[in-house]
Amino acid sequence: MSYPPDPNNPYGQPQQPPQQPGYGYPQAPPVQQPGYGYPQGQVPPQPGYGYGYPQAPGTIQANNGYINIANLGMVRIATMGQRFLARLLDGLISGVVVGIAMALGLAGALGLSGDIKDCTGYSYGTAAYQSCTNEQVQQSAGAFAAIFGMAAAVGIFNLLYEWLMVGLVGATLGKMALGLRVVKENTGQNPGIGAGFVRFIIPQVGYLVCGIGLLLVWLSPFFDNSGKLQGWHDRAAGTVVIKK
Repeated sequence: MSYPPDPNNPYGQPQQPPQQPGYGYPQAPPVQQPGYGYPQGQVPPQPGYGYGYPQAPGTIQANNGYINIANLGMVRIATMGQRFLARLLDGLISGVVVGIAMALGLAGALGLSGDIKDCTGYSYGTAAYQSCTNEQVQQSAGAFAAIFGMAAAVGIFNLLYEWLMVGLVGATLGKMALGLRVVKENTGQNPGIGAGFVRFIIPQVGYLVCGIGLLLVWLSPFFDNSGKLQGWHDRAAGTVVIKK
């Protein structure tokens, strides 16, 4: 008795018996090859060239005037023109305060010196002459104290104005007017008392070197090849000037 041909086996090939579970050595499982690269469907991270890529604090963003500061993110570095204008405004403010202090000091000194007694009418060596000369010395000392007090007031103002405002607030009045701020490069915070003092005292020490040292310190950001425009006083204090 014949059967019609199997449509799944038109050539009449003998069918193999179904595979039974292996008896003997177990078959080795397929070996997974180690992956090379990133899993399929994932894109490896690319080096950052824009705002969306995190960078280490203190790194310059493609040398285009931006810097990544801890706790602040990507911020703009203040230009030398902006810093010069801020320094100019601070100079005008200091000039007004110094002018007032000088006017008061000189007025007091002139008033005291005008009251100095004339001892020419007394005979030399007499008690009246001795008393007159003692009074002259006291009045002259008062005039000198007025001038010294004026100079001390100017020095203290300059010290406290630049040091404390930058250290505690991060900016002087001139910097505030232009939206500038001095921050610690590694934290993004205000410099603090210590770093503020270091940043203040270095230009003053430069001023003692024939006065030209102060100018060199202020121009030193031009010599910074890192792109951060850090002056010598900024490097010593670990600060950078940014535009808010």
